[in-house]
Amino acid sequence: MYTELLSNIAILVLAGFVGFAVISKVPNTLHTPLMSGTNAIHGIVVLGALVVLGKVHDPSWGLQLILFVALVFGTVNVVGGFVVTDRMLAMFKSKPADTSAGEAKGDSK
Repeated sequence: MYTELLSNIAILVLAGFVGFAVISKVPNTLHTPLMSGTNAIHGIVVLGALVVLGKVHDPSWGLQLILFVALVFGTVNVVGGFVVTDRMLAMFKSKPADTSAGEAKGDSK
C-alpha cells in the first residue's frame, strides 16, 4: 500500500515539474490556444469527478468531501480559464473609432 502511494506521489511531483518546464517555455502568442486546450482537459476532469461521484456506493463523509472539493476546484478552473481566454481575445479586437469627436467637428463647421 505504501509503495503504491509513494509511486503516485512521485508521479504527481514529476508531472508538476514537467508541466512547469513546458509552460514556462511557451511564447506569449501561444497562450490563448494553450488555454483553450487546458479548458478542454479541465472539462474532462470535471466530467470524471461527476462520474466517480455517481459510481461510489455508500461513500464516507471524507470521500464525499474530497470529491466535492475536487469538483468545485475543477469547475472554478474551467470557468476561470474561459474568463482569461475571453480577456486575452478581447485584447486583439480592434477598437471602434470614436464617432463623437467626428460629429462634434462636423457640427462646428
